[in-house]
Amino acid sequence: MLFGASPKNSDRQDTGFTALGGWISVQAQTESPISPNTEQLNLVGDGKPFKPADLEQSEKPYDGDRGIIGGIDKRMPMQSRYYPWSAIGRVEYTKTNGESYYCTGTLIADDIVLTNAHCVIDTQTHQLNKEFRFLPNVINGKLQSPGDIGKVQNIAKNVWYGTDFKNGGFDSVKNQSNDWALIRINQPLARKYGRLGWKSVSSSTLIKQKQGKLFFVGYSSDYPDPSKEGLESLTAGKGLTASYQDNCSIVSEESNLLLHDCATAGGASGGPIVDRIDGMPYIVALNNGEVTIPSTGQDIINFAVKMDFLDKLVGRK
Repeated sequence: MLFGASPKNSDRQDTGFTALGGWISVQAQTESPISPNTEQLNLVGDGKPFKPADLEQSEKPYDGDRGIIGGIDKRMPMQSRYYPWSAIGRVEYTKTNGESYYCTGTLIADDIVLTNAHCVIDTQTHQLNKEFRFLPNVINGKLQSPGDIGKVQNIAKNVWYGTDFKNGGFDSVKNQSNDWALIRINQPLARKYGRLGWKSVSSSTLIKQKQGKLFFVGYSSDYPDPSKEGLESLTAGKGLTASYQDNCSIVSEESNLLLHDCATAGGASGGPIVDRIDGMPYIVALNNGEVTIPSTGQDIINFAVKMDFLDKLVGRK
């Protein structure tokens, strides 16, 4: 059983658990009004993806004929401005102690971003974080449209979450399996950048029929390393270009939490695990943490949240 690790320490001396996003100095300037009331969500839509008519689409997360593979894993830099990569970005926020962090988020409606609950709730104090902002399609520290980084744009209006991490904190398997959040921003960015769909797929189907068929995108805090061959141009810093990995799998399920083999690190929390269905991207699981070997940073196993919570929110179940 791998559960029981915490963001600060682990019962096992040879492993460490990473849940929070990486540190960043940029902060939004406006504190957001927040509501945890899911009844006010009114998430309109049927979970289908949307690509704007004037936005090109590409299955490749990079330009040219092939990507760059570096390091001990198979991650590549996500460098495409095309759909669906355009709909994935960074969620930046300030914790209750004043420190700034980030996670990964994905547009799933005109103005709704999907991420983890531990990116909106301080797991130690159980209080809401503040000053949330969503920056779509950040590549080497830059946006497709520089104006989208304005002080009054992309700021959270409301936040909904699956857990506040009371009654067991992040160690609780129940809290981990409910580690989802939705952020309503003040701009309908999906009309410009598109949105990914979501689909609640049974664990047995994911494990038995989708082996090696999924992909993952996340703004990992250990990636990219410009000192490595092929990554020299990505100089903005780690966590400022998303990593992409294909041929991922959901390998098992424990206590209503999915385990997967996509390479992740801090900052990739909230990143989508995606399946292409009829040529379109559907989120089938939500990455929320990993157990790693401290000496190398290599993953032992990664955790993901099931997507059935969204079906419940929109009244499908």
